[in-house]
Amino acid sequence: MIDPIRLLQELIRCKSVTPQEGGALTHLGQLLSAHGFECHRLTFSAPDTPDVDNLYARWGKESPHICFAGHTDVVPTGDISAWASDPFNGDIRDGQIYGRGACDMKGSIAAFVAAALNFLDKNQPTGSISFLLTGDEEGPAINGTRKVLEWMEKRGEKMNFCLVGEPTSRATLGDMMKIGRRGTLTGRIAVNGVQGHVAYPQLADNPIPKLLTLLRALDDLELDKGTAQFQPSNLEIVNIDVGNTADNIIPAAAHATFNVRFNDQYSGASLEKKLRATLDTCRLPYQMSIRVGGESFYTPPGKYSTLVQNAVQKITGQSPELSTTGGTSDARFIKNYCPVIEFGIVGKTAHKVNECVAVKDVTALTEIYAEVLKSLF
Repeated sequence: MIDPIRLLQELIRCKSVTPQEGGALTHLGQLLSAHGFECHRLTFSAPDTPDVDNLYARWGKESPHICFAGHTDVVPTGDISAWASDPFNGDIRDGQIYGRGACDMKGSIAAFVAAALNFLDKNQPTGSISFLLTGDEEGPAINGTRKVLEWMEKRGEKMNFCLVGEPTSRATLGDMMKIGRRGTLTGRIAVNGVQGHVAYPQLADNPIPKLLTLLRALDDLELDKGTAQFQPSNLEIVNIDVGNTADNIIPAAAHATFNVRFNDQYSGASLEKKLRATLDTCRLPYQMSIRVGGESFYTPPGKYSTLVQNAVQKITGQSPELSTTGGTSDARFIKNYCPVIEFGIVGKTAHKVNECVAVKDVTALTEIYAEVLKSLF
């Protein structure tokens, strides 16, 4: 029997700060291979991005095929002295396992790997179980899940259902699962001026007031009031920079970055069109680049959401809310290939100092994932 708590501690001890693999995928690949999974270590590259290691492992060749997806990469720890213990040690104190990635999302990976291996130890189902594990979710998300899915498609790998182990629970394990996500768009605006001395403004052209006018137009824009499935789209200005280190120079240029989380009233293309039209009303010169990180998506309630809900209710006694709130995840890529649902641990400490997860929650989550497998097969 695989102990999910011990496995989680082993994964936390792998310093897999994105984009470093840190030994986490190696450890999982060895474990899964030893239990009959066909494992493929996949490294992908792209210009101006780091190479990223990924792992795809599959047991069985028939349908139904359930894929568990997740990421072993974690965000940096920040100031280690602020942690109560080594963030890469996996200490257990007062019923909590501490460490970077305990919550987001090595806890879920340990749970679904343990659930699958323990299930297969006692059952030989007709069907397939696979794991899609990336080291590029917390990074640019270019050389990770998206490219693994393309590789799978070329091989004829078809999934019937994918369960992503992101930390979706809000206050207690089982209170929320995700059946969709808003899209994400990042815009970068540049306004050029003429550098000069602040005492002689007539000889310069200050770009900052122009940039502020443009940003005010975006900030005042009400994109929508939400839909039946999604909360309202929101635009947030996240950075303003003029690269100025002196207080007596009018800068030559000013730059700003904003991010929009948009619902199904927009596509990335239609949203960009609306944003440019809004800026154009200011009648000021600007340049803007747009990157759409993912479109919004929605998996209507049905067979698979009911499967997960029933498993959660059996183990925890509560029926999870079907939600599309929060940020984005690699589910935005998977939804193009099969129905996808996200369900995992309580996410309150994700990315924080002293990130942790309750031992009892990891144990219960393992039981939930096992119940999903029992019901599916």
